[in-house]
Amino acid sequence: MEAFTFHNPTRLIFGKDQLQKLPEEIPETTEKVLVVYGGGSIKKNGLYDKVMAQLKNIGVETVELPGVEPNPKLSTVRKGAEICKKEKVDFVLAVGGGSVIDCTKTISAAARYDGDAWDLVTKKATPDGALPFGTVLTLAATGSEMNGGAVITNWETNEKYGWGYPPYTYPKFSILDPVHTITVPRDQTVYGIVDMMTHILEQYFHASTNAPVQDEMCEGVLRTVIETAPKLLDDLESYEHRETILYAGTIALNGMLQMGYKGDWASHNIEHAVSAVYDIPHAGGLAILFPNWMKYNLDKEPTRFKQLAVKVFDVDPSGKSDKEVALEGIEALRNFWSSIGAPETLSDYEIDDSQFNVIVDRAMKRGAFGNFNELHEEDVEEILTMSK
Repeated sequence: MEAFTFHNPTRLIFGKDQLQKLPEEIPETTEKVLVVYGGGSIKKNGLYDKVMAQLKNIGVETVELPGVEPNPKLSTVRKGAEICKKEKVDFVLAVGGGSVIDCTKTISAAARYDGDAWDLVTKKATPDGALPFGTVLTLAATGSEMNGGAVITNWETNEKYGWGYPPYTYPKFSILDPVHTITVPRDQTVYGIVDMMTHILEQYFHASTNAPVQDEMCEGVLRTVIETAPKLLDDLESYEHRETILYAGTIALNGMLQMGYKGDWASHNIEHAVSAVYDIPHAGGLAILFPNWMKYNLDKEPTRFKQLAVKVFDVDPSGKSDKEVALEGIEALRNFWSSIGAPETLSDYEIDDSQFNVIVDRAMKRGAFGNFNELHEEDVEEILTMSK
């Protein structure tokens, strides 16, 4: 285990009817709030009206930025930052899923920066402040509601990067009511499940030693998600199952599982490059790439993969080599994701190898990557080829 300092400043407000606490979470000095949201589902399910009523009750003025994309665009960030500067916004509220929150994080920092928002995302510049912001979550998936990271896509250059600058990019608060996720359609529910599982798996594959507590936590959350997911997909309106999955998504990436070591994150980097070129759902790309990353890196440390197979997927190791057990575990993961409707190959999105050179180039923009096993150009290309 490595030395670490853990601090998460986000106030997590979880449970039924917790939206009523929104007014007390908005700073008393707030005069104008920018409300950021996506494609309009919050208007269809009534959440928009509830949020706006709460803000009206405390007498703050509101401006809006609708239409945040599933892969939030730099252009939308720029628009939001300009609104904040022009309208003298002093608080930002994200109402939506991880994409809306990621966009809001970047808007909040860009609103206090004189240059272009892309400078912050590419780390050419660092923010020296940000507008305070909070979130009302509507989708169990990314964990962005309780971490300092965000992912933004620049369609002008086909680049997509994760960035963050704690403490400025942590939400001040996040309100999570499972009721707000009940209307999420099946496909987005599946993507959310895959997303949170890959977050845990990215952390699970690390190069540090003596982290049994962290391993057990990762394995326990994975088992719970695997057990709950089919039940939820059979009953999308189940409050109980929505509650479990919602909390799992937050725990998966709020820093608690990764104390004392660094996760790998190579598959995320490759997927960002894929969806920067093809604009596919992030979790769909991960469902395709991650099992192939596992196969490609299996020989690095077969015992790690074996442990996952035995403790999460209940693979019987009797009379088998570590590699055989590990391969059964990888196949079990692939089969589970397939069973809930996740894609298996890039061809499921009509992606062939014609743009692999571009994807590899985008993936390698910041140099070699991966903490469990460092990847270079030829490694990325091989994983893409395995994923066709």
